[in-house]
Amino acid sequence: MNYDVVILGETMLRLTPPNHLRLEQARSLQVEVGGSESNTAIGLSRLGLNVCWLSRLPIHPLGRLIAREITAHGVDTSWVRWVRDERLGIYFFEEGSVPRPGQAYYDRANSAMSNMQPRELPPSLFQSGKARLFHTTGITVGLSETTEATTNHAVEMARKSHWKISFDFNFRAKLWGIDEAFQKCSRIMNIADVLFITDRDAKKSLNLANDCEPEEILDILSKKFPQALVVITRGGAGVVARTPEGDCFSQPVFPAEEIGRLGRGDAFSAGFLYSWLSQNSTHDLSDCLAWGAAMAALKSTVPGDIPWVDKDMVENLLDQKETSASLQR
Repeated sequence: MNYDVVILGETMLRLTPPNHLRLEQARSLQVEVGGSESNTAIGLSRLGLNVCWLSRLPIHPLGRLIAREITAHGVDTSWVRWVRDERLGIYFFEEGSVPRPGQAYYDRANSAMSNMQPRELPPSLFQSGKARLFHTTGITVGLSETTEATTNHAVEMARKSHWKISFDFNFRAKLWGIDEAFQKCSRIMNIADVLFITDRDAKKSLNLANDCEPEEILDILSKKFPQALVVITRGGAGVVARTPEGDCFSQPVFPAEEIGRLGRGDAFSAGFLYSWLSQNSTHDLSDCLAWGAAMAALKSTVPGDIPWVDKDMVENLLDQKETSASLQR
């Protein structure tokens, strides 16, 4: 089987107290499946692309639960590395309510995925013509020294096979510091065709002032990574992007009632990459940004981490939009 996208990353179980309870109050926990990379994989699959998810899972009921959930959305999990006597990463999430912020508590140290070695990647998958795009995130790079080496090796094999590379910086302060993350992820960002980063992470990584204009951030990132299409997500302020040729685009958010904010950025990546891969040799970034923004808005209306969004939902929202992406030169 050939794929449109191959994605590498860890997926965990998310345990959440019901009804906005604090963990100290909880006597039961809701179980969700969540991982940045698998969220994007599911989003792409639900939009109609052939997607493969690479990871490392323990052979026990929780590992099978993860694989079964991802497979149910049409993602191929047949290349997952299954191992015995290892653990699955989990995290606990308290849903916030103004003024109390949401809070995540991770228990992922020494998980099966964090122990993945470069030699465990399947060479028969990373062949010319087997896929069009490889996608991963800074979370996978930051899990451990072995996943850093594994991710870099996967990117190298994908590039040698003439696949495109998509990378989401996706900084997690509970994994590592911002300077270390930017330095180690730069190895991939230096060859990525598409680079996603949040406005906040870009400012911290580049030591920029909080009031720095998005155009200036785009300019700096484009000079550091001139080969990349740079996409900066700005929360409620929308998204901006710049091509390697210097064309700048912007896209406002679609108004949405926030029910489940986790996974919104992953849904944006899925919508953007779907449109980008659907345009053959030329890329209309106005469409890419609009698809990403629509996916993110629709995901925020659904609880859990997974983007339970269908293609016709996105198309209907795009047909109803009153503002479109703008091209700035």
